[in-house]
Amino acid sequence: MSERPNAPAYAPARDDAAGAADAAALFRRAFGAEPAGVWAAPGRVNLIGEHVDYAGGICLPFALAQRTFAAVAPRADGRLRLVSDFDGAEAEPVEIALAEVGPGSPAGWAGYAAGAIWAQQAAGDLPADLGGFDIAITSDVPVGGGLSSSAALECSVALAARELAAEAPDEAARRRLVTACMRAENEVVGAATGGLDQRIALLGEAGSALAIDFGADTDEQVPCDLGAAGLELLVIDTRAAHSLADGQYASRRGVIDAVAAAAGAEVLREVADPLAHAEAWAAGSVPAGEDPDRWADTVRRRVGHVLSENERTTAAIAQLRAGDFAGFGESMCASHASLRDDYEVSCAELDLAVDTAMAHGALGARMTGGGFGGSAIALVRAEDEREVAGAIAAAFAEAGFTAPAFLAATPSGGARRVG
Repeated sequence: MSERPNAPAYAPARDDAAGAADAAALFRRAFGAEPAGVWAAPGRVNLIGEHVDYAGGICLPFALAQRTFAAVAPRADGRLRLVSDFDGAEAEPVEIALAEVGPGSPAGWAGYAAGAIWAQQAAGDLPADLGGFDIAITSDVPVGGGLSSSAALECSVALAARELAAEAPDEAARRRLVTACMRAENEVVGAATGGLDQRIALLGEAGSALAIDFGADTDEQVPCDLGAAGLELLVIDTRAAHSLADGQYASRRGVIDAVAAAAGAEVLREVADPLAHAEAWAAGSVPAGEDPDRWADTVRRRVGHVLSENERTTAAIAQLRAGDFAGFGESMCASHASLRDDYEVSCAELDLAVDTAMAHGALGARMTGGGFGGSAIALVRAEDEREVAGAIAAAFAEAGFTAPAFLAATPSGGARRVG
């Protein structure tokens, strides 16, 4: 029987055995040898707490079942060879000397992987005379979907390199890997990241979300058994263009960082009366050609989002613990409204996904990730999931948008060796 029009397409999630086998097969085809092992790291979905990690705020992500698999073997000549089958096509391997890895080198996806090794060497967690690696990558995390495909790549390779060249990391060492992977993305790739993605990829636990307080530098597992409540979290990858390296993410973060710095603080959360400081900073930093009143309003709304999102996230954590999913859904919707109207990081596709989900019975919905495309999430009754997905697919077709992809999100474990 043929598939009905606009039937929703779901992203796969390979288990340990299948992912390890596929990564090892890619390794053999590319390099003509067997890998020393296969490591996997998950994508993530952030339930709430968006664009606040770099402001010292509070976030609530969980790790996805969709993962990136890295088959790896050590070398002895100080070089890296990297190959992937992103987009279903095997490209020619990227080859680079470890000594040549640094800001902007190598370019593209290989920079995330090579950077995760470079940053560990720079921190003294891997030897300076490291022999190098052959690395083959296959992934179920949608690239450009705002589900942290970049951190999944960084963390799978970082963990593999650590275990092959040093030792299996304890929790403290995993936390250093978080820092290394952040540095890879910030310095080698040149994409601003606040650390949420790397933290959940390395520290996530099955069945839980991770409440991360970036101001206090603490995190706590929060049970997240949606199935017991008859609910599912539907992820909608809008397939709208999404890139954090194009300056939009950095421009939002730049305002928040500048207001904090002008107040003499490292992050906005440390600032007393942040709105007053935002007004003062805005008055002295009007961009050329910008109306001063309009600029002041923009800065107020940017800072206002961070403040209100922290309040919402604190409330949402309590709602999740109490099983108040109706209240949790309301917090999700309020978060999306703030991201759309005050932080201005949504887009037509994200708004359509959220609005359609709510019109078809979702308890709550919001964009997730950095925005400007990427994914939305909807908290739905399990029996309604396919209906909601179908309605969104139909709405996208009617609007002339690229067909979205879907996945049913399950709180899963963090990075580990799988083969």
